[in-house]
Order: sequence, then C-alpha cells, then structure tokens
Amino acid sequence: MSDWTSLWYVWLILLTVFLLLLCGVSASCIRFCCRKKRLPVESFPRHPCDLAVIGIDSDSTAHSTVT
Repeated sequence: MSDWTSLWYVWLILLTVFLLLLCGVSASCIRFCCRKKRLPVESFPRHPCDLAVIGIDSDSTAHSTVT
C-alpha cells in the first residue's frame, strides 16, 4: 500500500478542486454583496404612445392619390 504523501498528483487534484470551489464561493459572495449595495437606478419613464393604424383598400381614394 502506497503512502498518501507520495501520491502528489492526488494532492494536486484536491488542491485544484478546493481552489475552484473557493473562487466560486468568493465570486458568488462578492456578486451578491455588490447587487445588494447598488442603488436601484430609475430608467427614463416610459410615456404611453398612441399608434394609429389606417387600413387602405385598393378601392380607396387615398390609395389612388398616393399611387
């Protein structure tokens, strides 16, 4: 049976996994704190727009004057 200290690649893999988990948790905490501290920015108020749709048939006088 081999000694755990001689298996350096196992320790390297464990260290890499631990560092990735630590970076992920740190990034999540920083993101959460920044989102919480940021003041809500009011966007420009949207004014309701009126939209007029006019149907024109081929028999319409407006169509004959345009064409």
